[in-house]
Amino acid sequence: MIKNLIFDFGDVFINLDKVGAMQNALQAFEVDALPEELVAINTLYEQGLLETNEFFEFYQENFPKLTRDAIKNAWNFILKDFPRKRLEFVQQLASEKKYKLILLSNTNELHIDWIKENVSFYEEFKACFDAFYLSHEIQLRKPNANIYKFVLAQNNIKAEESLFIDDTLENTEAAKQLGIHVWNIDETKENIIDLFTIKKDLF
Repeated sequence: MIKNLIFDFGDVFINLDKVGAMQNALQAFEVDALPEELVAINTLYEQGLLETNEFFEFYQENFPKLTRDAIKNAWNFILKDFPRKRLEFVQQLASEKKYKLILLSNTNELHIDWIKENVSFYEEFKACFDAFYLSHEIQLRKPNANIYKFVLAQNNIKAEESLFIDDTLENTEAAKQLGIHVWNIDETKENIIDLFTIKKDLF
């Protein structure tokens, strides 16, 4: 029996443009592919192991033609709209108090700052959750097993009573290894608001 719902943020609630963001970044940085060092820095930043100023300094050292604003715009290009129906869905869940609601997102300070500025109901959304974990704040990152163990321990919940929803297969596979039920949502044709229809076998 599912008692706990653990949600990813991007492409579950807020829409992302991953393909467009990558194309935009390659164009802005004038590279054919992201160098491994860049990917490593991005990961460190997302895990809160690098300050925003250090993040900017690294990019400006490697791409001196780009201003901070240009770097920031390229970084935030991935973030798109947040359909209000998804807010209403999680608000309804919160009001029913049937499940413990947890948000677990790989994200970073620049993205969250953008969301706070551009999603008028961000605080309403955040208030729906019993726990709200952002990777850069807890310095843990999916798909590492320790982030899922942290969530289970912090909330005193059982893996077999929990459902984790994420658009990245690597993340859901890691959670599944710990006995957590998962839904690897396909954001191109599935919507979180249809959770209880699509995953009705779990409820």
